[in-house]
Amino acid sequence: MATTYLAREANAQGIIEYPPPEHQTWHDLIVRQQAALPGRACQEYLDGLAKLQLPLNRIPQLGEIDSVLQQTTGWRTTAVPALISFGRFFGLLADKAFPVATFIRRREDFDYIQEPDIFHEIAGHCPLLTHPAFAAFNETYGKLGLTADKTERTFLARLYWFTVEFGLVGRQAQERRIYGGGILSSPAETEYALSGKPEYREFNIADVLRTPYRIDRIQPIYYVIDSIDTLFELAHTDIMSAVRRAMSQGLYPPHPSLTHTGEQP
Repeated sequence: MATTYLAREANAQGIIEYPPPEHQTWHDLIVRQQAALPGRACQEYLDGLAKLQLPLNRIPQLGEIDSVLQQTTGWRTTAVPALISFGRFFGLLADKAFPVATFIRRREDFDYIQEPDIFHEIAGHCPLLTHPAFAAFNETYGKLGLTADKTERTFLARLYWFTVEFGLVGRQAQERRIYGGGILSSPAETEYALSGKPEYREFNIADVLRTPYRIDRIQPIYYVIDSIDTLFELAHTDIMSAVRRAMSQGLYPPHPSLTHTGEQP
């Protein structure tokens, strides 16, 4: 996937300087998003957000995020370009370093952006990286991806997609909440995800690994885990055996709203 975005680089003092319009975009995104979070975001995410104390009027520096992550789970961030190789992505996660592309979306991509920008990574994922279960799952995922072949990585990508990016938590409908960063960094999808319009499926790794998805639209299907600690349990299962079974069985037919899978491995 090509991108028209360019990441900003740190100066000699390690500071990334963003122009005022980009700080304004961050402000508008986070103010709108935080208004949508109550009753939708899971408590573990809200707890992490409180720990990070993200500024409203400017894009935070990565060092500010690192100081909190290091104290809570031993993680840190790493500045990366808009797109990185799968090998580097897996390697960073395996090393407890979360990749953050240091650019912010344009106004025309305000509601949803295919490329992960700094708002997606910082506001979407970093709050939950303060939680041990979420952090452990990301580390395990990185280690598995490093040793997986190309086809195995394609199936692994579905696991990440339907958990870290677009996962829901809570067995009962009335207690269902969002933990996926792809949802939580999209104001439009945050409102949509719990609206009753999408299809909600109980999490089952065998099904998740065989479910097609598309990256260019709001999701028609969400998989729901019982609790955030389910990610801890998942990290200690034989994920690669499940991947190999899914590879032998093949994909399910795509959801009717998807004309083709359009997946990225």
